Amino acid sequence: MLDEPQQDAPPITELSKGQRRVLGTLLEKAFTTPEAYPLTVKALTSGCNQKSNRHPLTEYSEDDVLEVLDQLRELGLVAVVHTETGRTERFRHYMRKRFTLSEPQLAVLTELLLRGRQSVGDLRARASRMVSIESLDDLREALRGLMEQKFVQADGDLQRRGVEVDHNFYAPSENKKVAWNAGLDEDDGRRTETTAPMRAAGPSSLASASPPNAARATERQPDFAAVSQLREENAELRSRVDSLESEVTRLKGLVDDLVRDLRG
Repeated sequence: MLDEPQQDAPPITELSKGQRRVLGTLLEKAFTTPEAYPLTVKALTSGCNQKSNRHPLTEYSEDDVLEVLDQLRELGLVAVVHTETGRTERFRHYMRKRFTLSEPQLAVLTELLLRGRQSVGDLRARASRMVSIESLDDLREALRGLMEQKFVQADGDLQRRGVEVDHNFYAPSENKKVAWNAGLDEDDGRRTETTAPMRAAGPSSLASASPPNAARATERQPDFAAVSQLREENAELRSRVDSLESEVTRLKGLVDDLVRDLRG
């Protein structure tokens, strides 16, 4: 038997840290381990506290998680599943009932709830372990829809290299609103530093440099395209490691449930 969300559930504009972690974990496990979903409180607590794909790390108790689950049920974001035996309650999220979101948008929100602010490249690599996001353009399309609904914020134009995004469910007291930075350099992804000496010196001082020195300065300029590609490849490798660690955590939860059932 499954709870139904409240018809008069309040609009959602912010979530506490605990609510974000519990909801994000339910979303993630629904995507990555559907055979073990909905989750028991024990499995959900383990998922909230796992060491991979989480920031910051937490040490929630089962009582902590139960308290947050009650809060999320009042918001219409979580439901309890009553099993036929009635011995173990399981919990599932109701994000699809409370919001109009595509699957890529739901995966993106999941990663942002679990990790917070991150680059577009890292976000694509991590969200792709849950649903297929073929390209950065596909990710940007999902992000634009989320930004239109005020669920996501960014520190610059999504087309610019180096832009970072975050969810928009912070409480005002957390002071986590992302400042729009119009100084992102479109060529290399670096933020423009208006007080940097090279910027202040102007073109005339650069023109006075001797040709050999100018050539050496050019040689020292890093290949930002290559750096960006390496970062994306590194993020993808981290995502694969996170997926393996999540699978180990899931298997441990299943073994714990089996042992408890055998002892009961």
